[in-house]
Amino acid sequence: MFESPFLDNRERVLENSVGFVIFDKYPVSKGHSLIIPNRVYSSYFDSTKDEIDGLNELLFETKKTLDKQYSPSGYNVGINCGTDSGQTVQHLHIHLIPRYKGDMDDPSGGVRGVIPEKQKY
Repeated sequence: MFESPFLDNRERVLENSVGFVIFDKYPVSKGHSLIIPNRVYSSYFDSTKDEIDGLNELLFETKKTLDKQYSPSGYNVGINCGTDSGQTVQHLHIHLIPRYKGDMDDPSGGVRGVIPEKQKY
């Protein structure tokens, strides 16, 4: 069985019956968080309705917490599904990345930047 790197001793910022939230080990920005289900599976598309609801609750609660703690001016929400999307950890996780004014010269195109030449349109 696959051993998840998320089931380590990192502090859980939030949790519910479906999953938990930790800070990313290699953050893109201050407050970069991961929302992770307790059940170990790789694709968001394999989530049950209860898991989706529970993960979504954690996502919104995490945003509230980050708003209070860091006051970002925006967010990126991302899920990598499959190796070709860049997924390197085969335990589903949702990235909540706080964004701050001036953290990039021109952030237009947002998540389209996963393929840099496609970001600007």
